[in-house]
Amino acid sequence: MTFPELLESQWNDYAERHKNKTNLLIHIVAVPVVWLATIQAVGALMLMLMPGVAGLGVLFWALVLIGLALFAQSRGDAMEAIKPAPFTNAKEFAIRLAAEQYVTFPRFVLTGEWLKNLKAT
Repeated sequence: MTFPELLESQWNDYAERHKNKTNLLIHIVAVPVVWLATIQAVGALMLMLMPGVAGLGVLFWALVLIGLALFAQSRGDAMEAIKPAPFTNAKEFAIRLAAEQYVTFPRFVLTGEWLKNLKAT
């Protein structure tokens, strides 16, 4: 499946898979945490390329934040009536995760679908 096909596939039933109020609230906080921690991790990696600059601690905490945000989202997704499809391997996990965090969920919010589902609960 190509990345555009994955995005379309995710989008087709995303609203149906994100109707639980608690899950919606978890996602609206956790997804931006992933974004910020990703920026922090990239910055830490760039710092580590500079001689004499230590970025390992920053990278560690960025990865911890990403892990906690993803864990929270997984707990929220478990509350949904329609559960996400299980991951088949690490590559699929990474691609689906990136698609949801950086494209599908922001699209869900920007189109008003997140608010519509929140109000419907």
